[in-house]
Formats: sequence, structure tokens, C-alpha cells
Amino acid sequence: MPKKITLAHGAGGEAYRELVQEIFLPAYANDMLRPLTDSAVCAAGEKIAMTTDSYVIKPLFFPGGDIGRLCVSGTVNDLAVSGAYPRYLSVGLIIEAGFALETLVRIVESIAATAKEAGVSIVTGDTKVVEAGSVDGIFINTAGIGVFTPERPPLPQKIAPGDKIIISGPMAAHGMAIMAARENLGFNPPIECDVAPLAALVDRVLESGCQVNAMRDPTRGGVAAILCEWVTPDTDIVLYDSLLPVRPAVAAACALLGLDPLSIANEGIVLLSVPAPDAERALAALQTVDSGKNAAMIGEVKKGGGAVYAVTDYGTKRKIMMPQGELLPRIC
Repeated sequence: MPKKITLAHGAGGEAYRELVQEIFLPAYANDMLRPLTDSAVCAAGEKIAMTTDSYVIKPLFFPGGDIGRLCVSGTVNDLAVSGAYPRYLSVGLIIEAGFALETLVRIVESIAATAKEAGVSIVTGDTKVVEAGSVDGIFINTAGIGVFTPERPPLPQKIAPGDKIIISGPMAAHGMAIMAARENLGFNPPIECDVAPLAALVDRVLESGCQVNAMRDPTRGGVAAILCEWVTPDTDIVLYDSLLPVRPAVAAACALLGLDPLSIANEGIVLLSVPAPDAERALAALQTVDSGKNAAMIGEVKKGGGAVYAVTDYGTKRKIMMPQGELLPRIC
């Protein structure tokens, strides 16, 4: 591991995971943190889920969203995919001196509107103002708390042979929207981010009665990173290229820039591993919600030796690796 922090440490790939495993986990280690899922499962009278995240995105406003919608959606989604009902958020702001009050109002209004959409309450917060040049306008930190019920306990977050891999919508829209907006790539029409709170989508799946073995929202590092975290020494995860949903404009942008949609960040989809007998029911449940109408079954879990790979349209296999290096910095 290098002696200095680089942008790669914040990109969600191998360097980020080394940082977690070698620095944060040894320092903070406890039974609630150790599983390294999107939300910690805690005991506090009722069993709760807790998560936290920080948002340093550039630009602050982009097609389909802004830092305010992003910070609420990202935190709510981390709670929801643990199986919890999202309930409460904190919002901490670090604001650069000279930041326009009008812009701050737009962001705060977006936070409030997204929280209302997600059905969560913002119950505490904090604001710091720092010298001009210390931050890029505004940084936001959120923490979220969700609750479990006897009817809805924490998900096992462990895949099993025979599972089907389901995705709730097209991949890579968020990362490509941010890159296009930041670099003024001039796509017409512009690529829109998919950022959205997905608790209602998750509710529909879990309330359908089907079993879900694992569920994550594939943000930094994309779908590839989640699959590489899920796979176990005695399983393989197999995807099928012909089944992977990507919007045409996003696919074209990825091809133009030489990027793999599987490694690009998302903020409006979930990835599920569901036992085969329940897979069609889970897929149907997703498709009853607008944000899941393009849900698709994209692969399966087999007995194996810890490989993740995709079967191409020509019947060949390509290995899917944990993303490494600097992917798309500052995407959340």
C-alpha cells in the first residue's frame, strides 16, 4: 500500500478496499462493522441499521440530480438494501466561505424534497464554514438509521449456488452523467443520472414473500465490485453480456471512452442474488415500480472456485475483476 493517499483510494476499487482492510477495519473493528455491508446491523432496543457517507461530487448539479438528492438517496439506499426500513438521517455541511446562499438554498430544498420522497426524517445536523479554497464549494456528510422488524430481519448477504443475479435497471448512468457534465463532453441529449431513493422498490421485493440472499446498491466500483465482493471460494458468478441492461446513450459513451459499464458507478439501481425458485417473483415485483420497470435477470451463481466472468455473445468467457486504480473520481 502506498505511503500517501491518492485519488484511487476514493474510487471504490482495489486501493479503496486495501485502505478499509489495512487502516480502518483494524482501528474500528467490532462485530457490527466487520461484515463491511452497506449498513451496520446494531442492537438498540429494536435491531437497527446504521450507515454514513460523505459527498464531495463535482459538479454540484448535473443532469438528473444534484448533491442534495444524491446525499439522501445514497444513504437511504444503503439502509434499504440491508433489509431495514430507512427512518432517520443526519446532515452535516462543510461550506466554503463565499459560497452563494442561493445555491445553498437550492441544495437544501433538494435534500428536503428527496427526504420526503424517501419517507425519512432529517433529525439532526451540523454546519461548518471553512476558508475559501479549503473545499470545492460544499461537502456533505450524512448518517442514516433504519429499523428491522420481526417480519423483516437483516438479509444474510451471502450468495448460494443456484441463485439468480437480478439488476433493477440499466447500469452506468450515474458515472457517465457525471463525467459528461464535468468534462463538457457535449452529448446531445445529455446523459441523465439515475439517482433516486429506492426504499419503495426494495419494499416491493421483500414484501412479495420471495427470499433474497444478498442485495446491494452498486455505487463506486459498479456492478463488478459488488460481484467480486459477493463471490466465495466455492462459487462462481456468471453473467451474460446479452442480458446486461445499459441505456443506448450510456453504452455509446462507454464505448467511445473505452470504459466498461460494469465498473461504472450507479446511484439508482440495486443488485440482488435470489434463489432460482423465487427469481421470477422478485423480478415481477421490481417491475411493478417505475424505477424497476427495466429490471432484468443477468446471471447466476454456480458451484466453482471463486471466479466472476461474463459469457460474451460469441460464447467465450471474459473475466470480471475488482476495479483497480483511479476510475471516475468524485462521483459521489
